[in-house]
Amino acid sequence: MKYFLIYISLIFCGFSTHAQINELGVFVGGVNYIGDVGPTTYIAPNEPAIGILYKWNRSPRHAYRFSYTQGSLKSKDIDSDVPSRNLRGYSFENSVKEFSAGLEFNFMDFDLHNSKTKVSPYVYSGVSYFIYDEIYILGNTSHIDYQSSAFAIPMVIGLKGRFFQNFIIGAEVGFRYTFTDNLDGSNPKNDNFETLRFGNLNSNDWYVFTGLTLTYTFGKNPCFCTE
Repeated sequence: MKYFLIYISLIFCGFSTHAQINELGVFVGGVNYIGDVGPTTYIAPNEPAIGILYKWNRSPRHAYRFSYTQGSLKSKDIDSDVPSRNLRGYSFENSVKEFSAGLEFNFMDFDLHNSKTKVSPYVYSGVSYFIYDEIYILGNTSHIDYQSSAFAIPMVIGLKGRFFQNFIIGAEVGFRYTFTDNLDGSNPKNDNFETLRFGNLNSNDWYVFTGLTLTYTFGKNPCFCTE
């Protein structure tokens, strides 16, 4: 019985040593759109964006990540360096409310059970589902038709560090390839607006979140066992 209890204790400590650490925090930054209206710069946040995120660190190298992020999308042809767009003079306003889930991978060991300072670049991808407005452009400006939703593929790269015991600060850029071509009103689904379609109708739109994350870590501490 004595040896059995010792064996059970060792197993328990083994699980505790690898106990997952949770992170809960916020995203603060900006968002920009890439498509058929306005500038073609890939990273150029021009509207604020905010969000919340949760991570379940499965190991020092990877974590399951869940988030909600929202922001407004605005763009104007007069801000573009493309002469034809500048002359056309279209503009639009839209918004995205995104739910995302996927896997975050650390390039360097990021063991949160270790109290030392940690820094690592990381990437994240998975699947996003977002709510937006189906719009059309009439009289050079956008008008809302109805609310819709679509999926997107997030592609995020960032750098994070833990400089304080329970806080992790990160900076990231996240591209979203969407499964819609009408964030900008260039390709409305409504056939009543078929004559208002323009641009490259075979290329879907993108939006990009750029900003900082701050998360608080919590969870079980590792168990140090001796023979």
